[in-house]
Amino acid sequence: MMLPGWVRDYRREWLVGDLTAAAVVTMLLVPQGLAYATLAGLPAYLGLYASILPVIAYAMFGSSMVLAVGPVAVTALMTASALSPLATPGSPEYVAGAVVLALLSGAMLFAFGLLRLGQLARLLSHPVISGFISGAALLILIGQLRPLLGIAIDGDTAIALLWNLGRNLGQLQPLTAAIGGSALLVLLLARRRLPKLLNRLGMAEAGAVLVSRLVPMLVVLLAAGGIALAGMAERLSVVGELPTGLPRLVLPELSWQLVGALWLPALVISLVTFIESVAVAQAFARQQGSRIDPDAELRGLGAANVASAVSGAFPVTGGFSRTVVNAEAGARSPLAGVLAALLMVVVLLFATGLFRALPNTVLAAVIMAAVLNLVDIKGLLHAWRFDPLEGIAFAGTALGVLLAGVEMGVIFGVAFSLALLVWRASHPHLAVVGRVPGSEHFRNVLRHPEVERDPQQVIVRVDENLFFGNAEEIEARLTAIADEHVEARHLVLVMSSVSHVDATAADMLEYLNATLAKRGIRLHLAEVKGPVMDRLEAGTLLGHLSGEVFLSTHEAVVSLSSAGR
Repeated sequence: MMLPGWVRDYRREWLVGDLTAAAVVTMLLVPQGLAYATLAGLPAYLGLYASILPVIAYAMFGSSMVLAVGPVAVTALMTASALSPLATPGSPEYVAGAVVLALLSGAMLFAFGLLRLGQLARLLSHPVISGFISGAALLILIGQLRPLLGIAIDGDTAIALLWNLGRNLGQLQPLTAAIGGSALLVLLLARRRLPKLLNRLGMAEAGAVLVSRLVPMLVVLLAAGGIALAGMAERLSVVGELPTGLPRLVLPELSWQLVGALWLPALVISLVTFIESVAVAQAFARQQGSRIDPDAELRGLGAANVASAVSGAFPVTGGFSRTVVNAEAGARSPLAGVLAALLMVVVLLFATGLFRALPNTVLAAVIMAAVLNLVDIKGLLHAWRFDPLEGIAFAGTALGVLLAGVEMGVIFGVAFSLALLVWRASHPHLAVVGRVPGSEHFRNVLRHPEVERDPQQVIVRVDENLFFGNAEEIEARLTAIADEHVEARHLVLVMSSVSHVDATAADMLEYLNATLAKRGIRLHLAEVKGPVMDRLEAGTLLGHLSGEVFLSTHEAVVSLSSAGR
């Protein structure tokens, strides 16, 4: 097998940064791995299993220098959503389903990479992605109130969870709620206040932020140690005994019934895994002045999920918070991830006993503190200010996740993305233009009232391709524009922004030409691109056109004015 490019190009001076990043990320990955496995409805130790081979597999196939792959909150939630209808969480059947889900997702991602389908990353717009992640984060926050307060309730949607939570508040366990609430408060204060405090005490800003991100590990160790020393493990729901040693490699058993039930959730997880990971990887690649290969990312994430399945674990992806920590700690290459995986081996061999008395309410607090920043209120407001339709897509996708569940939320997101695309294409921008005095430039009369216009000429620029979805709309608007200009004898259609005309649109132009001709108005075309002209020449429009085809808008205006036509 050919060595990855980063191995061939590795520099000795990168090693210190990679070693430091590996140690820091491992301290963050342990509590997150335990917490996200619990969120997925699986035994906590599987979160540690999912942090070894998948990381190494991604390093062999992926293209990002700093992306940290492993268990992630949104993927864990999607895993639970897919498996809960099929088996009891934590049961052997449930674990087997998680393994198959990881295998199917990995196989799909790797196959997409081999087929060079990296452009799948463009299937969802950024507001829709942010809306999905925000909705999933809110659903996680609501769902984690159950273990945080010690209340046993069911529900897959926000409404069901909140309704059942309100009905069963009498089950609240004061000790559990006190410990979980205290842990959550410490984690939130550490994230928001600790960096500023350390900065005032003289620590550099980057170091202060890094230290604040390691607080979850400290909280987990203190909680586990404190509960064990106080002898309160029997009064709380705790992680319990974690197996010592490395994961046993397994070949997942596939049944057609299970594959039939999980292929669609696996496809949805694959899509979200890829889009979320690529978004994170691209953001950090831009900061470093490098680029990523979307097809290599598909293969890397696919290999990581297959490796997770072989480890007996669940689907993984690139995590934003761990990637931030990885980069801030000095990671320069995927070797940081490989070293973090080796450190996780040390944890599994020698340190699992430290987490035996860890309360599940503290894991809930870790999850809630981690996903709180994923609720992107600023992103919603920005999308709304930029374009209300984008804001509606953001909010609609988030509500879809909250009210109908994770999988339906993804479907809503795709539907919103496609709906936005169709809406914009079917409602194109048309501008009546005039000439800027003393030049050959033409601008929108509504934005530039100083432009010059000939009352006998109406010049309209179409800023969209012409196709069946907008042909009728464009015809109606051009007819209305002609009605508004009663003195006009020429309508010049400027097609500088038109790169494609389909058969329906060509028929529309021919009908428009005939309609205008009956009213004594000639239709002219200007600035027609070569490929568009080829299509028009293959049809009948040019043979029936009442006007002419001009090379430029300026030429059309001069010719029609000088001819006095």
